[in-house]
Formats: sequence, C-alpha cells, structure tokens
Amino acid sequence: MGRKTYSLSAVAVAATASLSFSSADGAVAFAQDTDQESAVQSEIAPVTPVTEIMPDQTVFVSQEVVQPLAETNPDETAQSDIQATSLRELVGLIDNDAELTEQMRCLAGTVYFESRGEPLAGQLAVAQVVINRAEDRRWPASYCGVVYQRSQFSFVRGGRMPNINTSSAAWNRAKAVAQIAHEGLWESEAADAVYFHANYVRPRWSRAKTPLARIDTHVFYR
Repeated sequence: MGRKTYSLSAVAVAATASLSFSSADGAVAFAQDTDQESAVQSEIAPVTPVTEIMPDQTVFVSQEVVQPLAETNPDETAQSDIQATSLRELVGLIDNDAELTEQMRCLAGTVYFESRGEPLAGQLAVAQVVINRAEDRRWPASYCGVVYQRSQFSFVRGGRMPNINTSSAAWNRAKAVAQIAHEGLWESEAADAVYFHANYVRPRWSRAKTPLARIDTHVFYR
C-alpha cells in the first residue's frame, strides 16, 4: 500500500505568568462527572468496549518543541508514486532489485507457481486471492500462513515450496506483480476473490460460491 510522508513544523509555546487554574475541588468534581458519564455510555453500548484516550497534561515551555518524524522506506514511497497506463507498463516500472521478505516471497512464489503462464491480469488475481485470505479471519493472518495451509495450493509439497528459477523473466514478473498487489497499485478484476480453480475442472465447492471473473484458464470466486 502506498505511503506518503509529511513534514511537521515545530510549534513554539510561550509561558505566561498571568495564567490561573481551577481549584483542586473543581478538578475532582469534573473527574467524577466524567467517570459517571463514561459509566452511562458503557451501559448504553456494552457490546462495543470503548477505550478512553485522555490528553496529556498541558506543559508550558519556553523552548521550541520538535516532534520526531516516523521512519519511512524511501523505496516504498517512490513506488507508490509510480503512474502507468497499463498493468504491463506498471510491471516494467517496479524495482525488482530489492531483497524480498519472507512474506513477500511466499506471495510472489504463489504467483510464480500458480500463474506464471497466465496473462498479467491473471497473475495479479492470484496474488489478490492470497492477500484477501490473509485479511479474512477464516484463514491464517499472513501470506505464508495462507500459502502453506494444508491442502490449499497444489504446488506446495510436504509443507515446502519447490525451487524457483530466480534468474528467469517469469520470476521477475511474479515479484513485480506481488509488489503491485501488496501495495494496491492496480485494481484486480477479481478484487474480492478468495477462491479460484482451473477452468478445466469443476470442484464441488464452486457450486456454492459466487463467480467474479474468468481470466484465461482460471475462474475466481468469493
């Protein structure tokens, strides 16, 4: 998913000697009213727990306050800004030199073994299925967990992925497609799909699913 970084300017706050504060009794009364109000809200909506976020105590300083910026990955920021008029063009613009994490290797490996002979739209749809499953509580919550779940992907043998020809053009395309799907850089025709099968078979489970797209030799369902 694309990320953008924004710079925050520091704000200088000056202390003044003429400030006055409410009495301690008033503060206690306010806290009690707040507690009572929170209790009423809890009784109204007991099903949804609410975590009350209290603001930090106000501190007046005479020096400039600088808020540190969160660290960002410049490669991710650059790729999120890529613009292309076609999926093929976008695949060609993706940087394939970066080393893959374990999770991204599982995603790219699935694209490679399940659809490397398919058009790019079909490869993207396969990647989307893995991502959708990882985001659905019915399946494991990671790409590798989804891919290595027992009896789900036929290319997985004995809980292992076969060797990949990492010098091939097919592997480079699979890595690019996985990155595009992971960052949501191109919308898939099978956007909500969580199942797919080859069109030369008719598994029994497909009768109870909603077909979303047919791309080359694969049919995708939700």
